Amino acid sequence: MSTPALAPNLVEAACAGDSRALDTLAARCAPLVLGWCRRLCGPRVNAEDAAQDVLERVLKRIHTLQDPDLLEPWLFGITRRRIADLRRLCWAHRWVPGLVIDGPSAGDDAERLAGLSELSRRVQRTLDALPIRERELLVLVHVEGRTSAETAAFLGVPVGTVKSRLLSARTRFARIARRHGLVPGLVEVPR
Repeated sequence: MSTPALAPNLVEAACAGDSRALDTLAARCAPLVLGWCRRLCGPRVNAEDAAQDVLERVLKRIHTLQDPDLLEPWLFGITRRRIADLRRLCWAHRWVPGLVIDGPSAGDDAERLAGLSELSRRVQRTLDALPIRERELLVLVHVEGRTSAETAAFLGVPVGTVKSRLLSARTRFARIARRHGLVPGLVEVPR
């Protein structure tokens, strides 16, 4: 999944502070950011709140985007850093007595999960069990269908690093998937 085709001048107008362009850009980027958040946040972070937070940050910082052609990797960078911050905050809240975690209500989580099939829930639990670095790779490559080169640009690492980490991520995913009762043939692990 990528952002719908954007008019060439839209990103530039948004970078220049045009409020109409900012609104249009946010509306077009919201589904992409929300998708990343849903797949990368894990069970303790509310994906919808995280996506909203990311979009607010994007709108405040759009003027710092140096190359409009790199909008998606720039968005992903902001998203992954914000998710990391939120996950650390949730971890800290578990260990500091008296802190209240602002998270999804039981109704929100149950409602979202009710819309997923059992297989989808198992796959998501398996993804949630992976370290974030591996989860990001699998989401970008296998869920969104991005190339190794695109993924490398999003993560700011060499293509060779993407390929080697991807092998490790697939292997770990397969191992965890078996524990979650996924069909053994569902995940191909390259030899």
